[in-house]
Amino acid sequence: MSMKRNAIKLTTAQFAKLHNVNKRTLHYYDAIGLFSPNTKGENGYRYYDLSQSLDFEYILMLRDLNMSIEEIEQYIKNPTPEKFINFANAKELEIDQQIKRLKSIKKTIQTKKRQIEVSNSLKEGNIEIEECEEERLLFLPYDFCDDDISHVFSYIKDIWSVEQIRMGIGGMISIEKVLANDFSKYDGIYTLALKNVPRKNIFYKPKGEYICCYHKGDWNSLSEAYQKILSFAQERKLKLTGYAYEIGLNEFAISKEEEYVTKIMVKAEKSI
Repeated sequence: MSMKRNAIKLTTAQFAKLHNVNKRTLHYYDAIGLFSPNTKGENGYRYYDLSQSLDFEYILMLRDLNMSIEEIEQYIKNPTPEKFINFANAKELEIDQQIKRLKSIKKTIQTKKRQIEVSNSLKEGNIEIEECEEERLLFLPYDFCDDDISHVFSYIKDIWSVEQIRMGIGGMISIEKVLANDFSKYDGIYTLALKNVPRKNIFYKPKGEYICCYHKGDWNSLSEAYQKILSFAQERKLKLTGYAYEIGLNEFAISKEEEYVTKIMVKAEKSI
């Protein structure tokens, strides 16, 4: 025997399962008068009509658009085309902003993943020459006299965005200081600039060949890596220029300082 689709009655549990929500959500919506069962059975129990499903999915859609219960209630009590268009326009803007934010988070995750993959594939003391493209960086003077990372974060949090900070923070020190074996004061800190950063705030890391050294160990042992870089350059008659750029690759994926991997990049040119 066939049954009209609209005549199908569902218990709260059945309706909740159909729409993949918790029964408590339906009880709450019923209690506040937002969405209630349509019919009452002979046994006194209240049932949802299957025909209510579409209306309920619209409520879930509005909830997914971060509308408050009050906003949803006001709309469904008196829906109009104008109201829908107005809130749809506003929500489109919000969604665009969320997409932009998620793309930024995705880029950060991809960068971190690549860094971890590099760290895992390294041989101890690995050093090589890499051809690097020009990079857009944000730079802030900072000398690292106090190497408490909380002080570093306090220094930058009001200047750089959180998304920018999550790209990673590195240190810069001039070649003159490296050659003098003076690591007491760095020139500053840097991070890879996101696309929306104004051009006037950008520091450009030059295109060219860089000696890249991957050092495993804590910050105090970095001088060993610099000695390797200097020996590498001397053997190949290369002149170091500009700054040394340091960046941690795996600080968010290790539990011991001795496992910390730092990449050091120094621009090198053929000596005349």
